[in-house]
Amino acid sequence: MTFIFGVLTTLISYYSWALIIYILLSWFPNARESGIGQFLARICEPYLEPFRKIIPPLGMIDISPIVAILVLRFATNGLQQLYIWML
Repeated sequence: MTFIFGVLTTLISYYSWALIIYILLSWFPNARESGIGQFLARICEPYLEPFRKIIPPLGMIDISPIVAILVLRFATNGLQQLYIWML
């Protein structure tokens, strides 16, 4: 059981980093059109889309990725609490 929780926590952590990198790519011209940018778009956009529908941008700033990353952090904390509870 420890292995499963460890793998899930690690996958969530890697996905969080993928989201952060994808968000940072928007700061550089044509970075999202690169191979890495397109790969990250395929894995990140389906997760970010529901947040963008709920949270409108504040002028030129889109805060939905921040909320999406926070949700992943809460999921990690929930998994850790569940693991502690199961011990």
